[in-house]
Amino acid sequence: MAGVPLGWGARRSHACLTEKGTDSLRRRSRLLPAVVAVLCALTIAAGLTVVRLLPGRLAIWRPPSVAARQLAGATQVLGPATGASTRGGGATAAGVRQALAPVLGSSAFGPSVGVLVTNLTTGQVLYASNASAGFTPASTNKLATATAALDVLGPAARLTTKVVTGAANGSIVLVGGGDPTLAAGRPPAADYPQPATLTELASQTARALLARGEHSVQLGYDTSLYTGPGFGPGWQPSYVTTGNVTTITPLEVDQGRVTLAGVPIDADAGGGVRSTDPTQQAASAFASYLAADGIAVHGTPQQVTALHGATTLASVQSPPLSAIVQWMLEESNNVIAENLARQVAIATGRPASFSGAAAAVTSVLRSLGVTGDLQLYDGSGLSPDDVIAPAVLVQLIRLAATIPRLRPVLTGLPVDGFSGTLVPGDSVFGAGGAAGLGVVRAKTGNLNTAAALAGSAYAMNGQLLAFAVMADQIPAGGLGNAATQMVDLASVLAGCGCQ
Repeated sequence: MAGVPLGWGARRSHACLTEKGTDSLRRRSRLLPAVVAVLCALTIAAGLTVVRLLPGRLAIWRPPSVAARQLAGATQVLGPATGASTRGGGATAAGVRQALAPVLGSSAFGPSVGVLVTNLTTGQVLYASNASAGFTPASTNKLATATAALDVLGPAARLTTKVVTGAANGSIVLVGGGDPTLAAGRPPAADYPQPATLTELASQTARALLARGEHSVQLGYDTSLYTGPGFGPGWQPSYVTTGNVTTITPLEVDQGRVTLAGVPIDADAGGGVRSTDPTQQAASAFASYLAADGIAVHGTPQQVTALHGATTLASVQSPPLSAIVQWMLEESNNVIAENLARQVAIATGRPASFSGAAAAVTSVLRSLGVTGDLQLYDGSGLSPDDVIAPAVLVQLIRLAATIPRLRPVLTGLPVDGFSGTLVPGDSVFGAGGAAGLGVVRAKTGNLNTAAALAGSAYAMNGQLLAFAVMADQIPAGGLGNAATQMVDLASVLAGCGCQ
């Protein structure tokens, strides 16, 4: 992710340094120092003006990536100075209700819709309709998973994949640690974040074996970290064939994506299909990397359970959890979500299964003070059985805004028109109004007849608003229209003072 760009104030020093000309230049013109001094003063003044106009919160919540194609027509990219809300007065319930009336009057949402809008700073409710009722959350469920994982594990946590000695002489075991970002080969250098790889793990393992005088091994793999079925309640078999998810296992590479020939493919490269046996795919890829590093592997890798206290020969670690959460939210990545939910279960002493993970996430959120309708069956929102109220989603957004360790929930949200599933054409959520471009950050979610959007909007008067809109009885064939209307709703909030 790119760093914060230098502002005008930081760049002004370069202009000031031009005062230091040579003696010959000074002799040519005694006016030069005075001219340069004036230019420096003007540059400094311009820099201070721009800094005052830049909304502080927006500068902190910079988008993690930028859309490749140009987006035109925005009437506002950055809001006015933060103090504008004080000078002009904050949004009122009457103002928000009037502004949202045209969008909420649309029949696109169907008969079941819930909305909540609050002042993100104070929590003041500005609009509520069925805000406490439960709706199918779809992928907005990932807000719950992300919040719980960051709270329990911490943003700096990393997940480890390792190789240990086996029970028999000349055997080793590849132990899955539930790293959903583990890659087979080295990804392009431009990929962010850079994941751990099997190639590096194989290289470390080969060096350790050769140092012990071993040139051949039998390979086993251990997936005992997780229990229960690999497919969630209510999941459809088509989820694999359509590329939405694979069987959930603590050992897989490139999130189960393979070429038509069954070879792992970079998770960010696009294309490919999902493997029906991601664990065997990972073990086979590891065996081939070992062979390339001079270690012969006898037979086919077999599933085993590593001995307690076995010697670790090699290990690799995932990117920090903060980066994994941002990856998950921006892409709406189901495999990452399910693995993180299981990590929450493990950390809280529950079985690393769908039911154990759902109970763990729910328990953590309740301990954070989240109240309201929250019924989880998985960590990704693929299950149509999940139920969350708009009020719960808004509470999650506010928690992330007020608790530093939860901040990656906000920084990882797609940005309207610029990143993730809010880039037009990257999901069923089409382009909203121009006022929302760059200043609405929100998590999308959709199943066949359900859609949801929850996040924050930087309003024209300088206020930050939290919102959630959910509908789960969308008319047949109308999913795209309803989802885009939700983006329109967020754009209305961004474009009004709502007084």
